[in-house]
Amino acid sequence: MAEYQHILVERTDRVVRITMNRPTRRNSLSGDHLAELLTAFRAAGESDATGIVLAGAGPVFSSGHDFADVAARDLAGVRELLELCTDLMRTIQSVPQVVIARVHGLATAAGCQLVASCDLAVAAESAGFALPGGKGGWFCHTPAVPVARSIGRKRLLELALTGDIIDAQTAESWGLVNYVVPDADLDKAVDDLLSRATRGSDASRAVGKQTIYAQLDRPEADAYAIALEVMAAASQLAGAKEGMAAFLEKRSPVWPD
Repeated sequence: MAEYQHILVERTDRVVRITMNRPTRRNSLSGDHLAELLTAFRAAGESDATGIVLAGAGPVFSSGHDFADVAARDLAGVRELLELCTDLMRTIQSVPQVVIARVHGLATAAGCQLVASCDLAVAAESAGFALPGGKGGWFCHTPAVPVARSIGRKRLLELALTGDIIDAQTAESWGLVNYVVPDADLDKAVDDLLSRATRGSDASRAVGKQTIYAQLDRPEADAYAIALEVMAAASQLAGAKEGMAAFLEKRSPVWPD
């Protein structure tokens, strides 16, 4: 396993846990930190793991971009940094594994973007979420992309224009996270959701996740065109055949993958 300076990576059974580990910098996302996260997600994506948990060490999940890094860059350098960040967000959604954000404390700006980019998210009651660029000097343009796709236009605009922090319960009601639990129950809730989200055929689930992202924001006719062809092809996968056979034969399936 690769050695990292800014993150911790551990594997238990078929779950990879990636923990941002810059607590003294509030897990801010410098270029080096983003590069390590991208490497870790790519490695996990190529493994036989079924789930990935993204967490943060210390008092907050992530405070977003590291302004010390950003301020030291010229236009080309900032563009490079944002391209790296975008690569990470898109990789989170393209890997075949189920990715869950384990959120405690604050998740702001690009930290909120990370939460929105994960497939699922569980938040502690202490968590808070914000796109603070609206009340600062650097608007949260790229973080707004996945957040908009989670919570919709009006709520996005409230977050992005006011910069205010919303609490975990509001984030749940808006659709930014799946569940809010007492802080002491956070790990148990993450493990429970991941267990439920990784049942069945690995191959079928991987195709399903990637197809959802492919059709999610397209016009209905285009979305159906994509989903129809993928679903037809997926019916021939070994897992699909086993699932249907088990249903028809009234037995438990034995997944080939």
